[in-house]
Amino acid sequence: MRRILLQLPLLLLAFLTTAQVQKDVVNAKNIAINWQIIENNHAGAGQFLSVLNIQNTSPIPLANKNWKLYFNFARRIIAKTVSGEVDLVHVNGDLYYFHPTAKFVPISNGASVNIEFASSDWAVNYTDAPEGFYLIYDNNPKKPIPITNVKAIPSTSPAQFARNKQDRVPAITPQLIYEENKNIVNLPEKELQKVFPTPVAYEKKSGAFILDGAVKITADPLFAVESIFLKEKLALLLTPKKTLPAGKSILLKLDKSLAKEGYAMEINQNNLTINAADPTGIFYGIQSLFSMLPPQKRGIKVASIHMQNAAIEDHPRFPFRGLMIDVARNFQTKEEIIKLLDLMGMYKLNVLHFHLNDDEGWRLEIQGLPELTELGSKRGHPLDSNANHLIPSFGSGPFVNNPHGTGHYSTADFIAILKHANARHIRVIPEIEAPGHARAAIRSMEARYHRLMKAGEPKAATEYLLQDLNDRSTYRSVQNWNDNVIDPALPSAYNFMEKVSDEIIAMYKAANAPLQTIHFGGDEVPDGAWEGSPTSLAFVKAHPELKDVNGLWAYFYNRLYEMLKQRNLYLSGWEEVGMQPVVTAGKKSYVINPGLADKNIHLNVWNNIIGWGAEDLAYRLANVGYKVILGGVSNFYFDMAYQKSFDEPGYYWGEYADIDKAFNFIPFNSFLNSNKDKFGNTLKEGFYDSKERLTAKGKANIVGLQGLLWSETIKGAKDLEYMIMPKLLGLAERAWATDPEWANEPDSIKRKQLYNRAWSEFVNVVGKRELPRIDAAFETLNYRLPPAGAVVKDGLVHLNIQFPGLTVRYTIDQTEPTKDSPVYTKPVPAKGLIRFRTFDSKGRGGKSSSILPDENWTRSPKQLP
Repeated sequence: MRRILLQLPLLLLAFLTTAQVQKDVVNAKNIAINWQIIENNHAGAGQFLSVLNIQNTSPIPLANKNWKLYFNFARRIIAKTVSGEVDLVHVNGDLYYFHPTAKFVPISNGASVNIEFASSDWAVNYTDAPEGFYLIYDNNPKKPIPITNVKAIPSTSPAQFARNKQDRVPAITPQLIYEENKNIVNLPEKELQKVFPTPVAYEKKSGAFILDGAVKITADPLFAVESIFLKEKLALLLTPKKTLPAGKSILLKLDKSLAKEGYAMEINQNNLTINAADPTGIFYGIQSLFSMLPPQKRGIKVASIHMQNAAIEDHPRFPFRGLMIDVARNFQTKEEIIKLLDLMGMYKLNVLHFHLNDDEGWRLEIQGLPELTELGSKRGHPLDSNANHLIPSFGSGPFVNNPHGTGHYSTADFIAILKHANARHIRVIPEIEAPGHARAAIRSMEARYHRLMKAGEPKAATEYLLQDLNDRSTYRSVQNWNDNVIDPALPSAYNFMEKVSDEIIAMYKAANAPLQTIHFGGDEVPDGAWEGSPTSLAFVKAHPELKDVNGLWAYFYNRLYEMLKQRNLYLSGWEEVGMQPVVTAGKKSYVINPGLADKNIHLNVWNNIIGWGAEDLAYRLANVGYKVILGGVSNFYFDMAYQKSFDEPGYYWGEYADIDKAFNFIPFNSFLNSNKDKFGNTLKEGFYDSKERLTAKGKANIVGLQGLLWSETIKGAKDLEYMIMPKLLGLAERAWATDPEWANEPDSIKRKQLYNRAWSEFVNVVGKRELPRIDAAFETLNYRLPPAGAVVKDGLVHLNIQFPGLTVRYTIDQTEPTKDSPVYTKPVPAKGLIRFRTFDSKGRGGKSSSILPDENWTRSPKQLP
């Protein structure tokens, strides 16, 4: 699920006394590191070449001994390609260090050194760069010196953007953006749909309901909580009035004939009535009520609001409308998760899939297993086996107080999150990743083992151990770990799973929150795991039906299935849980495991990458009997970069994914409008002919859609919000609303015409109604503002925008546009340098672009963590 590449400039330091080391701490600002991509497809070998330039402006030289320069880099560096008279050491995961050879030439007083190296795959944008640089002197190994002046420099060569010879995805330019936006029609706001996501039926009626501060709210006792929610939200919008209107009311009424989570709304001059069979339906009716209001300004109350009389019938298409948030790789605070739950509630998403552990962090307090958070929730230096934390990852640096690398939810925090989710009618699915991606848990339980052995308690020490301490298996995970897989042959592994599950169940009970399942991961166990484990080898020998260590996979998940079944829970996992490894002619492959089908096992299917061969995997799993949540990389991985640009953050190994990738997804026939591979190549006719289509049984097993945000590149709340918004709106529309007309049109020309019309309506709603709603609902929410498109025609600069309703401002004096710059209303003479920027409804500056008539588009270096 992860890939990256890059090259680095380097830093070097001299042998110094302790006093001099202290001086270098002060002078760390004199070290500058710049990283730049030289070329992709280096030597035609699926590698890229990059360079680190290390400059030292201090008079103290960077010498040829006594130091190590640590950094995180998500690509695998090919050691034999490293130049610059330094040696490279891979520590584990994405952590490396350089140290000088005797031939290294010391540098000082403004001199610099270049270190070139080749890495796996390719690199395109600044988040590919190495990060988290810090220096360690050999004679002071516990005193790291962070290097903060680190930048990624954009390449001047087009070779930066061509990942390989097959790559046809163009680097984004204002001209390309203009071309992408050319079919978008700026629609009058009165023509836009009034409820979002699109309801099942909406009938406009004459007249209006006047909503003011004196309106009476009457609710069935079942809806008391939702009634309070409605009153609190209306109080933020309306000026209080003491005089009650004659008979004017909002009525929340019980109607058991309506579908689960559905509602019916009737608006006339006297009453606004929401009917539902359950509190969730009432809650969604209330959210639709607020989506119908004209955009409001945050903090400004009004005397009254006119609401169009209408009749609405509505219910969700899918029962599972989810968002997966990874807080293991980089942490998010409780406050940010609660804010995210409010956002999800606005758009009728009802599942938070909480990825709570991984190789790089364990984020949930578990009573009785304190090491999980005392050790497993922290990252830093030193790196020895006695350290009470994990090693740095994803640029978290040497200090354990880094807010992204370190952090966890206490029992009280988690219960508070569960309670807030429950109030927003969102169920939380906890994920405990196993057996792979489990290094944080493995290291924590190893520390527990050593603590209790030292205390003379050998039985207790082994109770929750997750690996055979004599395991000599050799493997590398996708993220480059060599010690991150739980051993399924250990009884203590199941003790651990039961203990964690029972503590989680207790927290849900304390929060009075529903718990239907625990997600037990299952993805990316590397080849070679367990092959050198004496415990696993002995277990297989004692159970010949397993054939070899590959048989441990199905055994492990059968045990977890039975364990959850005893607790009245069902098993959830990644797609691999429904697969099993087989070895044919010495080559391992994965096939669907029918043994766990038709057992209410829910699988999150992520692999729909066009060209990898698993484009129909979700449908095959559903057809055989697994419950499937569609969350393919190509459409719903929100950590994928919006566009192919050096300036655009995020990964892109699966796809570049803007809001349209979620919006144009067809759940039951994803092949219909997926006609290019991830490199932008048009698929050959008949490409999908051999792919399996959904059967009637398979359709019934597609339970929903999910957006996913993996957090390797996410450093805090702003990054999270930028990557999920506004993509989340495309997910919300597709998960709630029925298939649009274009999705079932067999004629490709008509389908394109219908799609263009639907796309225009959608982006107008986003720009003119939903983004202003978000501005009013949240004090800050760092959603992405798309850059404007631009072309020069007949001596004039023409601009357009993805979301009509946003403001574009420009300058002609080479300064950056601000909220006080001129608003673009008509083409501007193409004279000199024109810069332009989009702004939201609050006037906050968004992403900026610049335009020159000669098509030279400027870019700037990016400061790295």
